[in-house]
Amino acid sequence: MGFSCFGSFLQCKDNRETQVQELATNNVTLFSYNSLRSATGHFHPSNKIGGGGFGVVYKGVLRDGRSVAVKCLSAESKQGTRELLTEINMISNTRHPNLVQLIGCCVEGGNRILVYEYLENNSLASALLGSKGKCVPLDWPKRAAICLGTASGLAFLHEDAEPPIVHRDIKASNVLIDENLHPKI
Repeated sequence: MGFSCFGSFLQCKDNRETQVQELATNNVTLFSYNSLRSATGHFHPSNKIGGGGFGVVYKGVLRDGRSVAVKCLSAESKQGTRELLTEINMISNTRHPNLVQLIGCCVEGGNRILVYEYLENNSLASALLGSKGKCVPLDWPKRAAICLGTASGLAFLHEDAEPPIVHRDIKASNVLIDENLHPKI
């Protein structure tokens, strides 16, 4: 049923109200490209907080004052609209304290953008190996808690999520740390 909802989304490209309504039923908000461009200061390089093979991530501030991570998917990605919307549907319905929450998306023109909760301490890699300004002091009990939280998130994805999700790129740069030093994949 969730997939058919996205099937309808693909057929109603010109009807923005239908798009918002259909995505809202899948626990995500549909953002306009202009609102995300504004939130990130026109995707200014000073707001860049990460990047990789799938695209660049910027810090943004929504109109309601919420900080978010805005992931602009690479134009070189082979992922089409249907695959992206299927992924959004799956991610938006998967909730666990050790998983980063998907807030919304933008599928407008050639733009494919995902909006996630913002985590103040960036990645575990940055916390452990970053510059002095980004390095976070982690004693052994905090490190053990981060390991256990990460394992809990992975176990949930692999064993309890329906359908099971295999995270194929687990590494320190993909484990994010919130303000209370809780890990999220």
